[in-house]
Amino acid sequence: MGSGLGSRSRWKFHAARAPRRRDLIVELVRTVPGLTVVPPAGAFYLFPHCGALLGQRTRDGKVLRTDEDVVLYLLDAAGVATVQGAAFGLSPHFRISFATSETVLTDAVARIAVAVADLR
Repeated sequence: MGSGLGSRSRWKFHAARAPRRRDLIVELVRTVPGLTVVPPAGAFYLFPHCGALLGQRTRDGKVLRTDEDVVLYLLDAAGVATVQGAAFGLSPHFRISFATSETVLTDAVARIAVAVADLR
């Protein structure tokens, strides 16, 4: 019998796909200049280091000074929602969830790459 949180078989289905999604997003993020990442050991989150983006300017001249500036820029320029690492004591990083489909992950990182390439 399933609970309000979903059945055990559904959870196992998604948990079995997590390593593949983790490996995919790690590989994709590593192709974005200015971002570095260490694969997580658990959870469904990745914390790319974005320190190389700090000090860069957006197309409208705003200087990215903090990881919060980076996540707001990614939301505005790429339409990708992330959370600043400072919220977790991990500046200058940002958190991105990989608890979604491989198609969504691939598209999101492609949009992040375009936004990052637009920085000066």
